[in-house]
Amino acid sequence: MPENNAELLQMLPFLIIGAGIVISVIIEISTSKSVEILPWFSNILYLAAAIISVTSVSATDSLFGGMLRVGGHPAIFSFIFNVGAILITLNSIGYLKKYGTYFGEYYILLQSAVLGMMLMASAGDIFVIFLGLELMSICFYILAGLNRDKASSNEASLKYFLLGAFATGFIVYGIALIFGSAGTTSIDEIVNRFSYLTDNILFIAGFALFLIGFSFKIAAFPFHMWVPDVYQGSATTVTGFMSTTGKSAAFSVILIMMASILGGAAQNTFAPYFAAIALLSMLYGSIVAIAQKNIKRMLAYSSIAHAGYMSIGLAAGNMESLAGIIFYLAAYVFMNVGAFAVISMVEAEDDKFTDISAYAGLSSRSPVLAGFMALFMFALAGIPPMAGFFGKYYVFVAAIESGFTWLALLGVLSSVISVYFYLRIVVLMYFREADENSAVVTVNAAGYAAVILSGLLVIAFGLVPDTLMDLITSTF
Repeated sequence: MPENNAELLQMLPFLIIGAGIVISVIIEISTSKSVEILPWFSNILYLAAAIISVTSVSATDSLFGGMLRVGGHPAIFSFIFNVGAILITLNSIGYLKKYGTYFGEYYILLQSAVLGMMLMASAGDIFVIFLGLELMSICFYILAGLNRDKASSNEASLKYFLLGAFATGFIVYGIALIFGSAGTTSIDEIVNRFSYLTDNILFIAGFALFLIGFSFKIAAFPFHMWVPDVYQGSATTVTGFMSTTGKSAAFSVILIMMASILGGAAQNTFAPYFAAIALLSMLYGSIVAIAQKNIKRMLAYSSIAHAGYMSIGLAAGNMESLAGIIFYLAAYVFMNVGAFAVISMVEAEDDKFTDISAYAGLSSRSPVLAGFMALFMFALAGIPPMAGFFGKYYVFVAAIESGFTWLALLGVLSSVISVYFYLRIVVLMYFREADENSAVVTVNAAGYAAVILSGLLVIAFGLVPDTLMDLITSTF
């Protein structure tokens, strides 16, 4: 238990979300209007947790005997998760009605998933990582299949559950081998003894299995097989949530473990693995995305490619690359959430207007949505001065400094390939006439707010990237 009031204040973001979940359950069972109350109550919780997190970045500390870390990187990730959840919640208010899942428990599941992400990013012990991972994953499995009347939703949930459980098996077996060889699950102790532990083949095997399990979670090739079908079959808001904050949470764990091998001989042991998945993920995701006709599947393969770009930073394995990955994750959350917010507003009932062709002539029917969608596509493509460009820039420069110039050049090549399928959406919106297959957009004030806020954050991080980058590097 916390020993004093100062420690309680340090735990406040966790306490806010945790208490909010309990109160939300009470609201859900107490009133028939819970579905109208819970999104705004949830956003109050997320906003409070985000503000407290970002203002306590410099107050680094360990709680519960080192099992939980506060301040520093965990605080930055907590801010990212909660702001991302605010945008998703705003976008969900209007979307759930047409999707057929206008239920209050949806928001409770979002809150529980955010709490799991915060535990993962703040973990000081491998068992806390596992606790947070399972809390987040179980919520994702349920959210993917929330609409039981849709076959695609049921399929998405089942595929995600089966392959997610398979990935968890790797992680659990890896944890068992790490504990068996190290005699501890404390991350600090493992970090301090890492150079000695690498002489033990069981420890290396356990660490490798742990990384493979989380390679599933970040959707890196060849562990990506669940991504396209799950992204397409899930509710668009859920897809946006899984592909952004969920990916960020998984990367936060890899960054925690990678901090233990920076600059040592162990870095050379695992660098080829990260270089391989980076190369394969970038090229596979970018090339296969070109052939997609469904925009959610296109962004699914785009997500695989972005996992590859970030994995370049893992291969580089220096402080600059880790800071670059955190910046990239923040930018990716806001530009991808924004893109899915636009998709959710264009999408009609029964998954109508999810094909790329539905965006033809969108600029004439909804110039605001078309403008922001173009912004998000430019950002995802890495076109300056958007936030996506600086995310790639920081990672590529760090890779060059570590001697991975060839990998950075292939990253640039993959980015050039990706420009085609991102700008294809822009061309359809502005240079094609609408036809009978084109979308008819319904106005949704909360959804527009999510789109606009996402766009402003993408622009802000692009125009003044040093503000966020300085904050990140100050925590090393």
